Amino acid sequence: MDFVEVTVKAPRELSDILVAEMAELGFDTFEDNDEGFCAYTTEDVFNPDDVAEIMSRYLGLGEVGYTHRVITRQNWNAEWEKNFQPLVIADKVSVRAPFHEARPDLAYEIVIMPRMSFGTGHHDTTALMITNQLDIDHQNKRVLDMGCGTGILAVMAVHLGADYVLAVDVEPWTAENAADNAAENNVQDKVEARLGDVTALEGEKPFDIILANINRNVLLEDMPAYAQYLKPGGPILFSGFYEEDLPLIQEAAEKAGFRYESHRTQNHWVSAVFRQPV
Repeated sequence: MDFVEVTVKAPRELSDILVAEMAELGFDTFEDNDEGFCAYTTEDVFNPDDVAEIMSRYLGLGEVGYTHRVITRQNWNAEWEKNFQPLVIADKVSVRAPFHEARPDLAYEIVIMPRMSFGTGHHDTTALMITNQLDIDHQNKRVLDMGCGTGILAVMAVHLGADYVLAVDVEPWTAENAADNAAENNVQDKVEARLGDVTALEGEKPFDIILANINRNVLLEDMPAYAQYLKPGGPILFSGFYEEDLPLIQEAAEKAGFRYESHRTQNHWVSAVFRQPV
């Protein structure tokens, strides 16, 4: 199945509202830019009339415009290869494609072939999650990566010492891509990529660490399940939502029994760390 990219031109004060509105329509990945943002979903979810209706409500509040296009699986490699530049996160982590030069001067290196998946590290949420991971003890831990995308967080977890990572995503090509990227980084013996949503965890024993970089709505819906699958004392790292959504995430997390510890922000995006009480 192909992706639909909607490019929205809007002032900053409206962009946050429009992202929330489009998330309600099933858009689950957003990338900011200087003029607004891009929103992504799959073709089966996309309804141009619904998007037009949302945009029409805000036309009088500022300069708002949008376009959309289909990104086919066949064209995806060319798209990311054209735009994907090597990245350094927290002065410690190199994220690059196989055709970029290595950075042996940095502590960690992740090689990513995104294909149809999202999560190259360039989006603020991924960079924030990796920065938070650097503060978490992964040594000999069993880790769950929900909404794994390219598998970048799973690879990072192994680089930080994890013994096993279960990487789960709802899109078939994403699960395949995560497995391929694990092999690209020589951690395939410690990363299992699995197709599915939170129901794919049935029968799993609790994990030491959970990573969940998805979106606000999925996080809120699946919060009770996360509590079920995290060991006492274990950290859970969330991202995929804006600063104004943090109170909602915190309320749901605390209702599920988690304790807030900290959060980081970057360009209005958040990655928050909570912990399962002992």
